[in-house]
Amino acid sequence: MNDRARRVIADCREIAAMTEEPGRITRRFLTAPVREVHAWLITRMESAGMQVRVDAVGNLRGVWPPSTIANPRLVMGSHIDTVPNAGAFDGVLGVILALHLAELARERNLILPIELIAFSDEEGVRFEVPFLGSRAVAGRFDNALLALKDSDGITLEEAIRAFGLDPAGIQDAKLDENAIAFVEFHIEQGPVLEAENLQVAAVTGIVGQSWLTVKFAGQANHAGTTPMHLRRDALAGAAEWIAAVEAQAQSSDGLVATVGKVAAEPNAGNVVPGYVQVSLDVRHLNDRVRHTAVEEMLRRAEAIALRRNLTVESVYQMDQPAVPMDERLTSFLTDAMEAAGLPAKTMPSGAGHDAMVMATRLPTAMLFLRSPGGISHHPDEKVLEIDVEAALTVGLQFLQRLALEVR
Repeated sequence: MNDRARRVIADCREIAAMTEEPGRITRRFLTAPVREVHAWLITRMESAGMQVRVDAVGNLRGVWPPSTIANPRLVMGSHIDTVPNAGAFDGVLGVILALHLAELARERNLILPIELIAFSDEEGVRFEVPFLGSRAVAGRFDNALLALKDSDGITLEEAIRAFGLDPAGIQDAKLDENAIAFVEFHIEQGPVLEAENLQVAAVTGIVGQSWLTVKFAGQANHAGTTPMHLRRDALAGAAEWIAAVEAQAQSSDGLVATVGKVAAEPNAGNVVPGYVQVSLDVRHLNDRVRHTAVEEMLRRAEAIALRRNLTVESVYQMDQPAVPMDERLTSFLTDAMEAAGLPAKTMPSGAGHDAMVMATRLPTAMLFLRSPGGISHHPDEKVLEIDVEAALTVGLQFLQRLALEVR
């Protein structure tokens, strides 16, 4: 597997050169570099004996063996779009690992039909709505999305047509009943595996997310003439609350909470801030724990506002439930890890992935690879050859186990 692991990394690096911006990896939904990626992947997929097509939302799909499209089959894949100035492995590594595993299955005459999908959009950068590719495959694409516009005023429908596809066929992208499972390989995009000196982990579920906007209002006033005890400082109140949010998250196992965006008015150095708007992002694998935590955070905001003679209000932007992975498939992954001589590490995913959409359609599993430095969505993103080798070994063991189930 050593040589193949090196080739996997080299393949990802080669695709990284297919970008909208010279010197930076940027590849948005259905932009010109996506054609380059498709052409590269089509050549490789056809060489692996796959029957290849592009569906109406731009997902590249290959089936091996071609004659088995009507048979029970495993679906594997990830996404090929990126954030601006991205790394070489987020999404693409999962596509390339799936491709190499399909090649290994063919070499070993494994009796397990496979469909490989390179999803066209997961990041949602171009049209500000994520998972366009996997939504279509899972049968969850809302045609109202076709009216979305990008920063150039191009609608989603126009972008699809400009790519040579017909949006009228999007509903046909939905998986048929012969698809029995989905598995996605992905870099962790976090520091946990590296901190524990582990190579891979099976994902137990993708955390639920609450996104809110919280607004503190007081009274703007002169910084020099307003005594401290008479101030209605919205920023000081928000700051106290932000510290309370951090303390609460630190004291609750598995809970993460982030205030990542702050806007103060009038935003002048010599004026007491009269208005502050902040973001709140709360995540946990247990929806009840997450909802309870948000309720407590908002109660603390109200208490701080009352004590400081401020007003506070909150607005939900998103309330995304947690998505568990299939326990049976996850056990196949942990068994495969043990068979490969690796610890059977399991962990939740703190980020969203195509797997969370696919899990609404069919049993789904996910394997994380260590992210050196915990870095992702950044040019310094990388993977280690030994970890890719481990993922290939675990993946092949997983395929062999699943093949026994579908005979």
